[in-house]
Amino acid sequence: MQISAADIAILVKGELVGDKGLLVSGFSGIKEAKDNELTFLANPKYESLLLDTRAGVILVPRQTSCPGKTVIRVSNPSLSFTEVVNHFLEGCADYKPRGIHPTAVISPRARIAAGVAVGAHTVIEDGAVIDGGCVIYAQCYVGHDAHIGKDCLIYPQVIVREKVFLGNRVIVHSGTVIGSDGYGYVPVEGRHVKIPQVGCVLIEDDVEIGANVTIDRARFDKTVIGEGTKIDNLVQIAHNVTIGRHCLIVAQSGIAGSTKVGDHAILAAQSGLVGHIEIGEGAVVAAQSGVSRSIKPGEQVFGSPAHPLKDAYRTQAHVQRLDKYVQMIKDLKKRIEELEKR
Repeated sequence: MQISAADIAILVKGELVGDKGLLVSGFSGIKEAKDNELTFLANPKYESLLLDTRAGVILVPRQTSCPGKTVIRVSNPSLSFTEVVNHFLEGCADYKPRGIHPTAVISPRARIAAGVAVGAHTVIEDGAVIDGGCVIYAQCYVGHDAHIGKDCLIYPQVIVREKVFLGNRVIVHSGTVIGSDGYGYVPVEGRHVKIPQVGCVLIEDDVEIGANVTIDRARFDKTVIGEGTKIDNLVQIAHNVTIGRHCLIVAQSGIAGSTKVGDHAILAAQSGLVGHIEIGEGAVVAAQSGVSRSIKPGEQVFGSPAHPLKDAYRTQAHVQRLDKYVQMIKDLKKRIEELEKR
């Protein structure tokens, strides 16, 4: 598939400067792009890269100029680039399963809407409901009384356990398990006795869940992932956790039981949260932070244990100077000893 610079400008409502007939047949980063590819410049501080890029067409901020290059000026180059890529994908071959594969095992007591696609060797149990427009790839498992909403996309080898509820337009990537038992035991005479986990998981609309994520069912009531939240790969979410709307949970983060995360919060990579705390709306937990207390709305924290960002950076700066401080203390001690001898 090819698309001209002029057509790209129309698609993204941008201002074209340069060769309107130039054809694009692919996409790449600004450093790697070839003369038949589209790229973009999202941050003006990298404008120097425009001089060396070989890209045929470049999406740039509206105030940017680049003589000798074919550019399209837009308000948000990254978003416009995404729009063009999605346009390309619509015209490419579609490898999604169609219809119900003959090797799929579907209970006669499950309700599957017309037009749902189910891949090879997928199992759908009694009482499960799959709404219209869903695509479920090969080797998935949908437990009894689970409900998957409209237009969901479930990639291969996903497990949606019993009584798990997915909203509309949810995307779940391979290897993810939703509704596994929460981690709960009672010590009895030196042994760990399992606590039944009889709650459920509720995934609201427009959530995307990465690969190899685990979301545990609640001990009672429900574990909740709010509308529009995006979860990266390898994240662990424990029982009775509530995550608000439009949050970002980045790779290898872990959230212990009954913690609440407010709307629009960000947990950067390898964040660790203890149980029974609250992360306020719009709060940011920096990468590799260990959070042992509740965080106020809008607060930014870093470190283990996590502290307000400025305090944590100040502490880190002092840690980097420890060798100098040690030498300073030794010098002062020596001077004091000399003074005491007089």
